[in-house]
Amino acid sequence: MRVPEGLFKAYDVRGVYPKDLSDALARNIGKAFVTFVQKKLKSVPKVIVGYDMRISTPVLSQALIDGLVESGAKVWDIGLVSTDTVSFASGKYQACGIMLTASHNPPDWNGIKFCLPGAVPINENTGLQDIKKTVEQEKFVTQDGGGVEKKDVLLKYVQHVQSFINTQAIRPMKVAIDAGNGMAGKLTSLVFKGLPLTIIPLYFELDGTFPNHQPSPIEPENVQDLIRKVRETKADFGMAFDGDADRIYFIDENGGRIHSSMIVAMIAESMLEKHRGASIIYNVSCSKIVQETIRTLGGQAIRERVGHTFIKERMQKTGAIFAGEHSGHFYYIDNFRADSAFITALIVLEILSQTGKKLSELVRKYQKYYAIEETNSEVRDQDAVLVRLKEHFKDARLDTLDGITFEYPDFWFNVRGSNTEPKLRLNLEADTPELRDAKTQEILALIRG
Repeated sequence: MRVPEGLFKAYDVRGVYPKDLSDALARNIGKAFVTFVQKKLKSVPKVIVGYDMRISTPVLSQALIDGLVESGAKVWDIGLVSTDTVSFASGKYQACGIMLTASHNPPDWNGIKFCLPGAVPINENTGLQDIKKTVEQEKFVTQDGGGVEKKDVLLKYVQHVQSFINTQAIRPMKVAIDAGNGMAGKLTSLVFKGLPLTIIPLYFELDGTFPNHQPSPIEPENVQDLIRKVRETKADFGMAFDGDADRIYFIDENGGRIHSSMIVAMIAESMLEKHRGASIIYNVSCSKIVQETIRTLGGQAIRERVGHTFIKERMQKTGAIFAGEHSGHFYYIDNFRADSAFITALIVLEILSQTGKKLSELVRKYQKYYAIEETNSEVRDQDAVLVRLKEHFKDARLDTLDGITFEYPDFWFNVRGSNTEPKLRLNLEADTPELRDAKTQEILALIRG
């Protein structure tokens, strides 16, 4: 079977439906997954399947489940959930997990994320290429005994995420929440049930056409409605989720967008107060303040490449208790090393309640440097661009952990290819806003020719 080029990415399957990801392909991916797992674990797997609200999800999820069952898997269909619900269920019930979602991508996209029992991620180096090869060769295991059962794990999931905080310590607050017509619209009322919060909802209706804005809060244009709502209602702060509700962004009480690095630093400080000397992971695109905060507080700061599977693997190897990414992913050792936007939301609520401070006051201490928003450029020849940058900035200290990071005493920038889209991503930070703006202009001119 032909697999479209680029469908299997660094840590998931993702493409346009039905051009790239068809019903037939989803069915065979299900078969290939069982084949891969049976070979790896020496047993027929139990597979937990969840999915988001995209238009193509009903037919793709049915095709995927049919493929799993035909190969002998016992499937728990847990329905419309967030990605971190699947991670939780995989960890708690020691089963494989599959989430059907394209996260923040446009409405015509869909995708598949995989994990082994215990929410252990599968990436291009640990199984995705094996699954792809099996699909291409169509050499699947076929056996009886497969079946599907509907399961509701949301009550246990809510109990789990709420266990990360003292719910009795949360003070009354008014919070504006933009679900982006994604899965946060279903889960928010469940996760925050029993807390003294006044929720101001935006776009809680599940709608895979995303009629209000794209479910990608990392772009400033997609949180403008939330910013206005925070200001209009005088909310204590705002939260914005992506389509599968595994990423979260924060807006302060003044309507200011909070860079995710500030939240990583804030949670890292809170964690290190309880776990002295612990290891904490951050990715290559995070602000320098993250590393500085961890080390100042006696923690072990560990730098890693962008991507949830790489972060989780590094957490397992190092015993890190927490990890954060600039893109709004936050990982916890007690959450099977998986990321969770809702656990992060609850921890921020607890920190606000304990300190009695406003969100803008809490993050001010971390706002030492001046960063740009992650900036994407469509580039035909990415290798040529990287060569051009290395020639232009030949006196920089180079780091090739993930793309290339160019470091100078007063600014740094990272250029890397997207793991999910045909783009080059630029992150940059400087000691002054003037230097930030000048270097951004200079670098983008080189990238875009």
